Amino acid sequence: MSSSRPSLSTPLVRSALEAVAGDVLLVDERLRVADATPQARVRLGLGDLLPGRSLAEVLRLPEGQGGLDALLSHGRSLEITPRGGSGAGGAIRVRALALDEGAKRLGWLVLLSPGVTGASPEGDAEESFHGMWTRDAGMKRLFRIVEKVARTESSVLVRGESGTGKELVANALHVISARRKGPFRAINCAALPASLLESELFGHVRGAFTGAVRDSPGHFRLADGGTLFLDEVGDIPLELQGKLLRVLETRTVIPVGGRASVPVNVRIVAATHRALRREVEEGRFRADLMYRLRVVPLFLPSLRERRGDILPLARRFLEELERRGSRHVERISPGAQHLLERHGWPGNVRELRNVMEYAFVIGEGPLLHEADLPPEFSAPRASAEPCAPSASPRPGRPASALLRPVDDHDPATLRAALEEAGGNHTQAARLLGISRVTLWRRLRALGDKVAR
Repeated sequence: MSSSRPSLSTPLVRSALEAVAGDVLLVDERLRVADATPQARVRLGLGDLLPGRSLAEVLRLPEGQGGLDALLSHGRSLEITPRGGSGAGGAIRVRALALDEGAKRLGWLVLLSPGVTGASPEGDAEESFHGMWTRDAGMKRLFRIVEKVARTESSVLVRGESGTGKELVANALHVISARRKGPFRAINCAALPASLLESELFGHVRGAFTGAVRDSPGHFRLADGGTLFLDEVGDIPLELQGKLLRVLETRTVIPVGGRASVPVNVRIVAATHRALRREVEEGRFRADLMYRLRVVPLFLPSLRERRGDILPLARRFLEELERRGSRHVERISPGAQHLLERHGWPGNVRELRNVMEYAFVIGEGPLLHEADLPPEFSAPRASAEPCAPSASPRPGRPASALLRPVDDHDPATLRAALEEAGGNHTQAARLLGISRVTLWRRLRALGDKVAR
């Protein structure tokens, strides 16, 4: 009598499941491991010893039967350590998806992914710091510098692209400092015309201009005893830069339309995405003001420079969304992970947060697919890293043949990619700039047209 145990043994089923779900165990209704994808075997360090063993024995959950019940019945994610530390490294995060046919429970898919707590062999332990999160060593060094600078009264200039968290750094400098009981005020200097910006910064007296029906203190006076964050300070018009310099030197402000100086006690934290030295060289920024603002320069890395943070941050943003919404995302598909990791992220962490909210709203079910991502992730991307040809191109074939824009619906293009990759579907998908599961769908749709 043949066994009815489900199997992943056919290459097609194994490749499809691994492409969509990653590292998984297939568990039957008796809580025994029926099969596993190759990478799941490697991650657990058990090789061919998995099939037929009880799930409790394979996972060895620290909470015993209670942990197993929580995993299978309540959808809770848990972390385990591979047996004897012989797995692919570090803790493993475990989640389970029930497989039902009507009212009958057929079994479970147990999803495995890298754990997020503790340090890996590379020392990439996560760290949260006043609204910022990272595993990147450079960001952690920045956090330590912020802690040191916060103990001083020095002016700080934060350099970084849009969306990297410049205001979070400014706020951290404030709440750690001795000024934390005072106000924290922030103004975007690029968002206002010169006439309005002057009034917003320094205040105005009644009747100073049309519409000035009452006195206004301005941000400097409102931040007295605390911290004033000047975002995009490089966009302040030249005619206002002299007045700002005078405030920094005299620690007094003169409101628009006023004559009397008003003393202010404010620490300045400025931020810009521009290189102020270049702005000075080109005559758009005063050198003396730059030196006043740039006593301690801090440089925030872009998300492109800390790619190891992309997927963990994406998962954290999804967990925040889950707490407010009805959808529960168990996993980001390997194809979607690939697209997220190779994206240029011009909007940095802010853009990543928005992308994950889009995907959370547009998609359905426990798996976040490539199709859930915004349209720009499926459109041709000029900023994406070019796909390199294989190290040993086949004789007679130009090495640059697949570097130009390709039509991945064309059978000849798919045949060329498979030939270039020596039949390796993962490499062929990389050459085409698509995910492995997308390539699999194309091959299935075109059938024998590709094999000709």
